[in-house]
Amino acid sequence: MIEAHAFRAMGTDIELLVRSSNGGASDVFDAVEAEFERLEQIMSRFRPDSELSQLNRAGALEVSAELAQVIELALAAREGTAGRFDPCVHDALVAAGYDRTFAEVAPDGADTAHVEPVCGGGVSVDGRRVELEDGAKLDLGGIGKGYAAERTADILAAAGPCLVDAGGDVAVRGGHAWPVGVETGEGVVTLALERGALATSGSDRRRWTRDGEERHHLIDPRTGRSAESEILRVTAFADDAVQAEVLAKLLFLAGADEAAERNATAIVVTRNGETLFTGGFA
Repeated sequence: MIEAHAFRAMGTDIELLVRSSNGGASDVFDAVEAEFERLEQIMSRFRPDSELSQLNRAGALEVSAELAQVIELALAAREGTAGRFDPCVHDALVAAGYDRTFAEVAPDGADTAHVEPVCGGGVSVDGRRVELEDGAKLDLGGIGKGYAAERTADILAAAGPCLVDAGGDVAVRGGHAWPVGVETGEGVVTLALERGALATSGSDRRRWTRDGEERHHLIDPRTGRSAESEILRVTAFADDAVQAEVLAKLLFLAGADEAAERNATAIVVTRNGETLFTGGFA
């Protein structure tokens, strides 16, 4: 039988599905929900008492093993994408108007940013000690949900083949083929996901305006501003949800040609409504 559980965490809807033999997944569901809460308390920039917020204020801190690992993953992604993925976009997001949880962001208003934020700040990790160069602050929103989806999929798998959907970051375990709907320019295509992960990045969900200018949460580190992209939304497949998140953001910033050139397994929806299937989806 398929058991399901849904809740809110990390500012998004979380859905859990597990194929169990005895219908006894409630305890595992509780454990997954608790793990999401624990990881959010570590990684959220919106909680002033989170580990990440403490690090951003202090500039140097002995952190938990999980926070050190996520930061190292984010730095590796920055290097692997030639800086297109960058965890040092905290101040750029704040300057764009995303200075609180999205539910609290005013849909329009005045631009209060007085300087252009600089991305690409220096970050060093030595074991569990993290140091930020002067002025650098971290935002892990571009990788944290994928990390949480992978961690909690491991927990949920104790109850059977499973799927974790953290606001579009999808991780599976156990070999069962799960139907996953992906929006295209023409409607919805259903994929059968039995391994790996999916992640979606787009500018069509988290949008607002400042002084009449549209903003969104996907920052181009080269400019420190909301990215100007020919892509509206991209869904990428990878071996795990962290890799899928990074790939989706890279393709959004780099453009549709990059997806084809990399032979990335992705579904790309352009701003003019065209849908491109690349790599393993072609």
